[in-house]
Amino acid sequence: MKEFKDLSKINYSVTRFIDKIYNPIILEFGVQLGSSTKYFLDICKKKNGKLYSVDVNDFSKLFDDINWKFIRARDDDFDYILKNIPSQVDIIYLDTIHTAKHVKKIFNYYYPYLKKNGYFIIDDISWLPYLKKNEFDNFYCEINNKETFDNLLNIFDKNSKNFEITFFFKDTGTAVIEKLNNNELSNDQKIRTREFSIKNFFRKLVKKL
Repeated sequence: MKEFKDLSKINYSVTRFIDKIYNPIILEFGVQLGSSTKYFLDICKKKNGKLYSVDVNDFSKLFDDINWKFIRARDDDFDYILKNIPSQVDIIYLDTIHTAKHVKKIFNYYYPYLKKNGYFIIDDISWLPYLKKNEFDNFYCEINNKETFDNLLNIFDKNSKNFEITFFFKDTGTAVIEKLNNNELSNDQKIRTREFSIKNFFRKLVKKL
């Protein structure tokens, strides 16, 4: 699958939130081209922060910086990663496996390690560029991104008092989740709307008359 990561997208959706944090501790999942890593490292240099980057491939030579620690591991190698990062972080950036199931697993596990007023940033939540005949036309990405987006809404529906969520749809989209308190997350359920209700069926019928 082709990677469409764009540094301008990261800047657009993230900068306004990160600017509020001093001495940021950042946990990044997914290095690949290194664009987000460089962006976060620049922030750490300016604001006396520390970046921990996790990837299954060895990118340890990509940067030589005292503000950076590379951890070679899967993002779900939980025990190993927790041994190599601080107990609490300010920012978590997720850009690894873009399936709804995996994103949910990573989000639920690492959310407790996010500080209050910290940010959990999830890349690739927009399915619009991947629709048939659109710019990146791709069935797999369309379905997975849509399922991820819906899953995040399901989680938010049961946790609106615990975190705030902002969606950005530039390029392949980003979700920025702000943690409002240290409460445990409530179990999510699929949102039940009245879209397919009999009442809505008659509403549409009347509109056609």
